[in-house]
Amino acid sequence: MAIRKHIALFLQLLLVAIILSVANGKGLKLGFYKKTCPKAEVIVKRTTANYISRAPSLAAPLLRMHFHDCFVRGCDGSVLLNSTTNNQAEKDGPPNLSLRGFQVIDAAKTAVEAACPGVVSCADILALVARDAIQQIKGPAWPVPLGRRDGRVSKASESLTLPSPAANITQLKADFNSKGLSVKDLVVLSGGHTVGTSHCSSIATRLYNFTGKGDADPSLDSNYVTQLKSKCKPNDRTTLTEMDPGSFRRFDDDYYTIVLKRRGLFQSDAALLNDKKTSSYVKRQARSHGSIFFKDFKNSMVKMGQIGVLTGKDGEIRKRCALIN
Repeated sequence: MAIRKHIALFLQLLLVAIILSVANGKGLKLGFYKKTCPKAEVIVKRTTANYISRAPSLAAPLLRMHFHDCFVRGCDGSVLLNSTTNNQAEKDGPPNLSLRGFQVIDAAKTAVEAACPGVVSCADILALVARDAIQQIKGPAWPVPLGRRDGRVSKASESLTLPSPAANITQLKADFNSKGLSVKDLVVLSGGHTVGTSHCSSIATRLYNFTGKGDADPSLDSNYVTQLKSKCKPNDRTTLTEMDPGSFRRFDDDYYTIVLKRRGLFQSDAALLNDKKTSSYVKRQARSHGSIFFKDFKNSMVKMGQIGVLTGKDGEIRKRCALIN
């Protein structure tokens, strides 16, 4: 009996060690600012809560901003930089023109700077804000290892490398693999589409001219096509439509149910049904009401938050998130 207890304890300690090694990967670690800015995470959480409590619809754009930051040059806060006379920055690239919520990042940075000047990076603040915003709308809270440094380069042209909402499954798998993310991470992180809205212009081709013959995408449920057309007219560039109709303000598992019903808003959503592994995950979550989705989402967000990070003496700690020092 004593030997069994020792073995069980050893296995528990081994599991903890593995989790910590993943969380502390690439020079990041939990509690990174414990000595240099002990209240940093509390300040960011309080600032984020202040905004999301008044405007819950900001949670999805803030999650998307973190995703867009990490997929271009890594999680280095480059998406936060403003364009200059000589350079068009990421935020002004076509895929990022609809990003919003920068004021939340700026407010959190201002509050943290007041407590600990020049210590906490904008890249870390963005990672924390994304997590805290989703938690505010009843979504999962994942651990956020910290220690990212801010990048000094931001190019609008590089935003064109972001995964496209019109991508097929082969393209999506290649995009995620190039960032060190698995096929499972792809289908899990796609579940982030359970919250938020998109402009009608992003699905115009899918509704009105899918093959160039004035037709709709046959992979989209025909009744849903009719509903979307009633809301999104051709050439409509301003109207917003929900990505997860009925619960687009609530982080839940409904996304997989609508994808299985062929009502995913984007071609990239429908593409998940065209691969054995992603399709199996969609079906399992839809039938089990997302039994493991929250746990999986937390794990995949930790991995995504470590893409291409700058640590140590690389990069800088910006004084203002929109400007390099």
